[in-house]
Amino acid sequence: MPRPRAAVLPALIGAVALLASCSLPPIGPGRPTPTPSSTPSVSVSTPTPNSEAGRPVQSPPAVQPNGFAEPPPGRGLDRYRAQRISWSECGGDAENRIECASVLVPLDFKQPDDTAITLALARRPATVQPRLGSLFINPGGPGGSGIDYLSYFDRTGLEAYDLVGWDPRGVARSTPVTCFGGEQMDAFTELDISPDDDQEDLALQEANRKFGESCLERSGELLQHVSTEETVRDLDLLRHLVGDRKLNYFGASYGTEIGAYYAHFFPGRTGRLVLDGAVSLSPDEEVSQAQGFERALTDFAEWCAKESCRLGDTAEEVTTAITDLWKSLDSRPLEVGSRVLTQTLAVTAVLQVLYDDEEGWRLLAQALQLAITEDNGQGLLYFADQYNQRDDQGNFGQLNYGFSAVRCLDNDDEGIDEARKEAADDARMAPVIGPYIGLDYTCPLWPVNARKRPAEITGKGLPPIIVIGNTGDSATPYEYAVKMADQLESGVLITYRGQGHLSYRRSACVRSLVITYLTEDRPPQDGAKC
Repeated sequence: MPRPRAAVLPALIGAVALLASCSLPPIGPGRPTPTPSSTPSVSVSTPTPNSEAGRPVQSPPAVQPNGFAEPPPGRGLDRYRAQRISWSECGGDAENRIECASVLVPLDFKQPDDTAITLALARRPATVQPRLGSLFINPGGPGGSGIDYLSYFDRTGLEAYDLVGWDPRGVARSTPVTCFGGEQMDAFTELDISPDDDQEDLALQEANRKFGESCLERSGELLQHVSTEETVRDLDLLRHLVGDRKLNYFGASYGTEIGAYYAHFFPGRTGRLVLDGAVSLSPDEEVSQAQGFERALTDFAEWCAKESCRLGDTAEEVTTAITDLWKSLDSRPLEVGSRVLTQTLAVTAVLQVLYDDEEGWRLLAQALQLAITEDNGQGLLYFADQYNQRDDQGNFGQLNYGFSAVRCLDNDDEGIDEARKEAADDARMAPVIGPYIGLDYTCPLWPVNARKRPAEITGKGLPPIIVIGNTGDSATPYEYAVKMADQLESGVLITYRGQGHLSYRRSACVRSLVITYLTEDRPPQDGAKC
């Protein structure tokens, strides 16, 4: 399981039908003792125990993923700025009036006359005059599709804008990062990320090493050019191509980092920015993402006990029931048809629903009850598959690859020992859920060197930048929003007292404040509460 990320589309519709009855019969014979034949495994060699492996930097192979192209006619960056966007109706979406297009951007902005890659974008044209220009939107991830986001972003009150979503470089319909195939991803997502001994630890290291190698083998030079800095340079080119003098932007979760980076690199072209669910712009040793999920789990447990969800009479009993299930799955996974629900998948399932609020919690309670009382892991496996974007045929969504590629290029990692320290910090700061989020070996073993981050992002001299924090946010703890709003000199903090990840779609109060700013240029008072 990768580190928790922004849930790009946390809809739980399919689970309603799946879990409509708590009397579903158990699938499979119960809790088997796993054997090598019953649980897929990643091919594992034997690295030296306790070695400080670091990042095994490799030269990219000469492969060209879909979307590599010759650059447009001309010279330098001007050849890209001279493009004209040709919008056309997206296939089968005439009812929503969404139009699609693609443009070329340089693979390497330092070498604009060399290889180009493709960016896919879509827009929903303004329906109200006078038109206010474009509002670019990004759902987070990293690795989330802005084109998909366009289909469910609430545009009420923003009809005077062309809403524009794009798939960032390395993502989805743009030239994509590609890694493991389906069977390998099944094994990778099932792997124990909280190893109990050296053998399990080495297996986890080797699996992450092979994952990174597969990304390099299948993505080639692209893997070196999917940083957030390059994404905001793409975004500035898109701003120019749609004809806007300044960028108006709404970013959610990791999308807040894109917005902050844009303000840093292009302050003179920064218009109205709204950042919902702020991430940390610099390493934060005082606040861990695990703490956000710990709070969300506590909120769920308190709600569950109050609602008589049959997992326990008190919040402590509910939490204990969940962690007891996780402990049991470490050695005795549940069979679910031809698959197994491992400890890692069960933790992933709970994290997935903790992105939501009480609407999703009801379904999580049912899924947990089935697993605990009936040895039926079907519901939890459904939620884990939703997080991993795995379909019924065993295919995985590309977000799994884009997520790792971007974050490992953006965040220099100090190696295996530092990963172990971070896991220990998570377990200390979030003692219930932290130990199960486990070890993050992906970036320490990533085959491409990270980019240097901006020294400090201050947003000096910019228009107001709206930063929204949700006190009950699981994936982006509220403290991150407070810190970002304080770090940006023009930051304006809106606090939403709620549950679940993000605030804009959850709160009419938040939406009203945001819409007023975006349409009337009237920012809320710093510290506004909803």
